[in-house]
Amino acid sequence: MSAETTEKTFKLVIEYDGTNYHGWQRQKKDRTVQETIEKALAVMTREKVTVIGSGRTDAGVHALGQVAGFKTRSRLDARAFLNGLNSLLPGDVVVRTCDAMPDTFHARFDVTSKRYRYHILNRPIAPAIGRQFAWHIRKPLDMAAMSEAAIVFLGTHDFKAFEGTGSPRDHSTRTVTDSTLRSTGHGDLTYDIRANGFLRFMVRNIVGTLVEVGLGKIGKQDVGAILQSKDRSRAGATAPPQGLFLMDVAYE
Repeated sequence: MSAETTEKTFKLVIEYDGTNYHGWQRQKKDRTVQETIEKALAVMTREKVTVIGSGRTDAGVHALGQVAGFKTRSRLDARAFLNGLNSLLPGDVVVRTCDAMPDTFHARFDVTSKRYRYHILNRPIAPAIGRQFAWHIRKPLDMAAMSEAAIVFLGTHDFKAFEGTGSPRDHSTRTVTDSTLRSTGHGDLTYDIRANGFLRFMVRNIVGTLVEVGLGKIGKQDVGAILQSKDRSRAGATAPPQGLFLMDVAYE
């Protein structure tokens, strides 16, 4: 094969506002982030390029550090792809970095951990600005109880009780290395969780459960039993998507 047609591998770090997208993964009819980037790459390379993400994000979920990889025979370098993509993509999708990678790089299979952050706005009056980036809860939340409950998720557990229904995996055991609730003031709460992998709706189901602890609907002492039960019906309702952000993806 000549040097002109040698396939090259690139890694993208992508930021996007997921409000107007049906998630990351390409769909037959609905607009997605993956498809949007692939269309821009097709314009640049005149090839049909498949972009592989580190994982899916659901409809309405955002990202500050989604990672994706693609292969191409184009002569363009990383800087050209960075500048070109950002000139073609809509304003709610931005490529933060583009790097040439070894051919062995795989954006999904090489992941060692991911970090998600969930934003909650806890105050009586709903926001006009930023409402698409947080879950607004009017009733006061007991943050101390929520923080104690969040610690339960640290370590290696079977998270079947927090997996979305109808989405079975080979196994539902994951290792969580960070599970922290913080207050940034004026009713702004953030929940950070890092793990070696996530089940579908896992973060949103954990957040929904923590909110029910904060509202006094679930006792903080009961969260461990819910986790051990592997029973989805015992955990809290699924938190809405707009408060969730994929913050970063770690690789070896």
